[in-house]
Amino acid sequence: MTERVIKPVGRGFLFLDSHPAGCVRVVREMAAEVEPRTPARRTALVIGSSSGYGLATTIAGLARYGVDGIGVSFEKAPTARRTATAGWYRTAETAALAEELGRSWSFVNADAFSDDTKNDVLDKVAELGGIDHLIYSVAAPRRVDPRNGETYQSALKTIGTPYSTKSLAYEDGEPVLQEVGIDVATDDELAQTVKVMGGEDWARWITALQERDLLKPGFNTVALTYIGSELTGPIYRQGSIGTAKADLEQTALNLAKDGVTAMTSVNGAAVTQASSAIPGIGLYVSILHKVHGLQTPVQQSISLWDQLTGEAPLDLDDEGRIRLDRWELADDVQSAIRTQWESATPTNIAEVADTEWFLAEVHRLYGFGVPGVNYEAETEVDVEWPTKA
Repeated sequence: MTERVIKPVGRGFLFLDSHPAGCVRVVREMAAEVEPRTPARRTALVIGSSSGYGLATTIAGLARYGVDGIGVSFEKAPTARRTATAGWYRTAETAALAEELGRSWSFVNADAFSDDTKNDVLDKVAELGGIDHLIYSVAAPRRVDPRNGETYQSALKTIGTPYSTKSLAYEDGEPVLQEVGIDVATDDELAQTVKVMGGEDWARWITALQERDLLKPGFNTVALTYIGSELTGPIYRQGSIGTAKADLEQTALNLAKDGVTAMTSVNGAAVTQASSAIPGIGLYVSILHKVHGLQTPVQQSISLWDQLTGEAPLDLDDEGRIRLDRWELADDVQSAIRTQWESATPTNIAEVADTEWFLAEVHRLYGFGVPGVNYEAETEVDVEWPTKA
């Protein structure tokens, strides 16, 4: 066992280490947002359960309805030089929460794209007697296709013409407004981005479950996605990522044609490790928080579970997508954001955007800056991956 003092050291929004005690506290704070309901006696498989909306969905389902299930994620263990990733520590604490609540959860640390992983996970699903829900929330920069061994790499680029956007950065903890240029994606880069972030792997999970007769009557599945504002559209929804998101939505329609209740769930903006790396998103989210505030990922996940379990009606748009982002895209909210965005300059950035809050949220992703944690004290970093809770 190894204890040491851990500090937030890194570059930009990427830190080299995570703080175990801070990650524990984050999980407990998320669980505290949830008002329990009568257990629904349901089972779920969450692909991408250790961070972002996948983590929030796992905790919300567990704490609100007592859902049993399996979570799949891909995290790094602690080494002699580095701590484990934040998702490793969050998963360990989520397992502890499940045990306290008397629920049955298994957590698998493996590549979700792999057929070997699917086989191992489906064996666990069989032990549960099948599943009622599958939540697909995978954010990965690359994917190895197990069928041909080819590696695909996603691209963060525009379509048609280059684009530049205002973007938020920090120098010595102080906010800096930058102008970031984005290149145009080639046809091959678009195709590879779809291979990584589109719906192909989601569909393969469903097919694998069907082949082993592991979908319970009334089964439904959702893939979590994002649309966002016109301000971020050229680099997100109308860019290479948007092409993959469109494929994800088409996959839901294709699955529905095959008799599977499948939908995408459009979540609202949040500070995640994936989103913080996208130029312009940090500035947009910090302005959104300044002018309106955010619904937390847990709050949105509670709404999602209420709809998936039938406790609340589905809130669908004309394309059959569950909409958890209406609060963000309301006309008055977007108008207020645009006003702040257009007025932002290098000299007033700290006034027009909630830059201090955003930086604090990035730190929380790694377990830093969490109230109640003594960051001057040594903490245990050798935390084991959880056995079945």
